[in-house]
Amino acid sequence: MNTAPSLSKATAIAATDRPRSAATPRIKLLSHGFSIDHPDPELGEQLMADALGVADREAMHGILTQLMKASVNGQKPDEVNLSFMISMVNSIRPRDSIEAMLVAQIVSVHVMAMRCAYHLANADDIARQDSAARALGRLARTFPAQIEALNRYRNNGEPAITVQNVSVQEGGKAIVGNVTQHASVIISDKRAATAGRDPFKSQPEPGTRLP
Repeated sequence: MNTAPSLSKATAIAATDRPRSAATPRIKLLSHGFSIDHPDPELGEQLMADALGVADREAMHGILTQLMKASVNGQKPDEVNLSFMISMVNSIRPRDSIEAMLVAQIVSVHVMAMRCAYHLANADDIARQDSAARALGRLARTFPAQIEALNRYRNNGEPAITVQNVSVQEGGKAIVGNVTQHASVIISDKRAATAGRDPFKSQPEPGTRLP
């Protein structure tokens, strides 16, 4: 299969009912690009599109080309690196084009961070150590920020709120473990709690006139 999408076919790839656990076809690197290694070209495209979370050939080829360039090792695309990156994208399960692009960035940043870690471990002078350490630090900070961006997008832009410490008075009930809600959940006003009668406050004896 040529690396360029065929213009004689409809560019949209119909959604398939196949489980995404189906084996993702491997990519063969060629001198002029790459090809999807599958005996049935159309099925191979569908499986690869499912793995990348895209719906048409142009998007599939675009993401694959970008991942291939990010897999470069020693100035050449690395087939093992590329297979790993596709597998990681598939395991995160991007659900639309936005998630497909973001997940491709996440996987690429991880690969580059590990490459910087390798250079740092093998640096033989202070200058190279400093350069690799700075690059690794920036990538290491970017990675969790991308994960948070993906989570926000999947939660419709609402950050998750995790309650880790809960104080419970006698007679109350508590859930053991972390409780996670979204920002849209309304938390009861503290004033409502303070307005209630304190069960520990001494009560007046029967017949006692209140002021």
